[in-house]
Amino acid sequence: MALAPQLVDADGARTEVLVIDNGSEQLPLDVLSGYPFARLLEERLSGPGPARNRGVREATGDVLAFIDADCVADAGWLNAIRAHAAAHMDILGGDVRILHVDPDHPTVWEAYESEFAYRMEHYIRSKGFTGTGNLVIRRPVMDDVGEFAGIGVAEDRDWGRRAGEKGYGITWAPDMVAYHPARESFAELARKWDRQIAHDLEDRLSSGDSWRLRWIVRAVALPVSPLAMIPRILKSDRINGGLLGRIKAFGGLVAIRSYRGLVMLRLVVRPGVGTAGDHWRAQ
Repeated sequence: MALAPQLVDADGARTEVLVIDNGSEQLPLDVLSGYPFARLLEERLSGPGPARNRGVREATGDVLAFIDADCVADAGWLNAIRAHAAAHMDILGGDVRILHVDPDHPTVWEAYESEFAYRMEHYIRSKGFTGTGNLVIRRPVMDDVGEFAGIGVAEDRDWGRRAGEKGYGITWAPDMVAYHPARESFAELARKWDRQIAHDLEDRLSSGDSWRLRWIVRAVALPVSPLAMIPRILKSDRINGGLLGRIKAFGGLVAIRSYRGLVMLRLVVRPGVGTAGDHWRAQ
């Protein structure tokens, strides 16, 4: 566990670690047996939101730090949190980088996601939310904003929106780094975008605005939009593997954006929001 060497701060205080199991067929008792400092809890209500809510209810500290089970915390993750907490930051959103199997030879999806996934700084500055897999919240703020939403909602976007409505801002913390494995196949990324597109369409349908024309224009533009991303890919400091890695990133981007455009157009003709949402809930 990457957190183990970081748990004790300069004053000798130990950070509390809660592991929330959310539906495993078998509890990870063997995995955690070597880490007696970690307390294992179960949350039977499915979804990342309910699991995080259980952790919040059980935690005793004033600073709540969230990281996903499939992520690896950087060696300085907790120290970065402590430094920001000492500066009395209310909400922190950290950087999420891709965890490579072989950094010198990234797969197509590792190269693509290194640049185009987990764009937390962009989400914070432009959309007012950040991913809950690398998030820090002071307890009084959590109590004021309320719990994370259930599985039928993008809980990170929903919680950030509610926090913003109450006047709280999210501080971008690039030194608070977590590493997330890339998705292993196009099918996994397609499922991710099915969920995202469903949430986007639900937002537009509930807003009552005239959204259809803008939606179609965006869908048609998506397959050709990777051409505008070539300079960004060439300059990126997040893509490993030299020129071949950048070619892989571009190829992945073309595949994903073409798929997104097709799904968006299909939903205009036959708005199957429920289909995408139900597919997600079944995972």
